[in-house]
Amino acid sequence: MQGPIIIKFGGGLITVKDKLCTPKIAIIHNLAKSVQHLVNIDKRVIIVHGAGSFGHLRAKSWKLHEGRTNEGLPKEDDLSTQDEAVESVRQDMQHLNQLVVEEFNKLGIETVTHPPHEWATGTGSNFSGELHQFNLDGEKVHITYGDVVDCNNEKEFGILSGDDICYRLATELKATHMIFAMGGAPGVMSSPPSEPSSELIPIWSKYKQFEAIHQSEIDVTGGIHLKLTVADKISKIVPMVWIVDGECPERIVQVVLNNESYGTRIIPESP
Repeated sequence: MQGPIIIKFGGGLITVKDKLCTPKIAIIHNLAKSVQHLVNIDKRVIIVHGAGSFGHLRAKSWKLHEGRTNEGLPKEDDLSTQDEAVESVRQDMQHLNQLVVEEFNKLGIETVTHPPHEWATGTGSNFSGELHQFNLDGEKVHITYGDVVDCNNEKEFGILSGDDICYRLATELKATHMIFAMGGAPGVMSSPPSEPSSELIPIWSKYKQFEAIHQSEIDVTGGIHLKLTVADKISKIVPMVWIVDGECPERIVQVVLNNESYGTRIIPESP
């Protein structure tokens, strides 16, 4: 069986990242149409989507990425404990996932969702969890996402990033392509996209210099820096690793059909 195509829908692409639980339905629909194109030519696709405003804002406020703590928690909120916040974020992520699933279903694409808090333990790329379930029922598009998961240590819980899930899926299931669809830029840029001098880096490998802004006041998973660290590790095993503009979803299809598009290809550092 040919390996799957793993596509990451960035949280900042499919949601308005600074407005709590605000999806971008039109963009999700267009992304689903690009996946439909791949499904129609018998490609096996696994989707990992980010959290955006359905996860990061509340997780940041309640310090869920730090694990169990009593320090610096909100005093005025509709929630009163970290445990309530964990459950709230999980419910919000399931809601976002349902919105994604609905757009696939509208196009006649059958899906199966794997909520990480039900099958994964621990954070980072060494999390524990059985991935064989993503190989079952290959006729369907399998979907998972970044989530709050339990931890078997003093943290008790933490944030499992969708990027770390991508690493494990792409390398262990022997993916043919790993495509990160992001919002706000055509790929990896030489400097923040808002700067007029910013240029696309068409081929990126570790140690290539670039400047990026990490929205640490919102993001709880590491932003573009984690993405590139993960992409670099994946590129050592998976032949086609790309970062493209998800607002131009036809570029996802171009990468799969032609191994070429307007975006950034991630390649391993030369030995």
